[in-house]
Amino acid sequence: MRIEVAEEVAFCFGVQRALRMVRGALRRGRKALSLGPLIHNPQVVGELEELGLRVVNDLSEITSGAVVVRTHGALPEVLAEAERRGLEVIDATCPFVKRAQQAAAQMHQEGYTVIVLGERDHPETLAILACTDGEAAVVESVADGASALLTSGGRTGRRLGLVAQTTQPLERFAALVAALLPLCEELKAANTVCDATVGRQAAATRLAQEADVMIVVGGHESANTRRLAEICRRHAPRTYHIQTAAEIRAEWLRGAEYVGITGGASTPPEALQEARKCLEELAE
Repeated sequence: MRIEVAEEVAFCFGVQRALRMVRGALRRGRKALSLGPLIHNPQVVGELEELGLRVVNDLSEITSGAVVVRTHGALPEVLAEAERRGLEVIDATCPFVKRAQQAAAQMHQEGYTVIVLGERDHPETLAILACTDGEAAVVESVADGASALLTSGGRTGRRLGLVAQTTQPLERFAALVAALLPLCEELKAANTVCDATVGRQAAATRLAQEADVMIVVGGHESANTRRLAEICRRHAPRTYHIQTAAEIRAEWLRGAEYVGITGGASTPPEALQEARKCLEELAE
């Protein structure tokens, strides 16, 4: 059985940057508390907790120490409250996420009806939404685009602004642009899909087009990993999203000659190596 790992895997730039910032602070002995898990990978979050990072769900739980803003960003009012209380902030928001927030905020200030392509309940989407005073419409598919104009806070639909959650497929963003154009007089679209996401999804697609089975490694709560699994499944129906190698089952490989492996932006290299080793052992 041939086993191949996709060309673009392991930590993305935003995750590497966040881990460097937080690990550096912890190793210098600083007390740090994260507003939600820094990234959507329980193994890495567990490692950070061993180093001393404490995960909390609300700013009210923090009375001292440094407040760590997760890679997905935080609501503007949360950052303002931390500043008002004089708390130190370690802002680990991914720069690509920050760019999406800034683009949405600017469009809102300029009077555009803002539409966000993303998962409604994802923390990154919620942070982008908050940058428009909660007035943007969030859509999860191209089909939702037209109906979003009816629920966008009553602002005019003649001038539309569009941004995307950074992990959305680029082709979905392009399709939404095409769908919205006939519905408005002016469309301002900021391509806020992360470059690393585009490359990772393209590499996974190439592999899935040839493989009999695809193993997608990453946190079950990770939006970009779920998106990878969704993309791979279009080409390789026998696609399995796992968090650790222990979840791999021998029956998944029955009759397979070619197995591909890919991983999310927050998947540590060791998790990919463990998955490959497990597959090699099952193939013997």
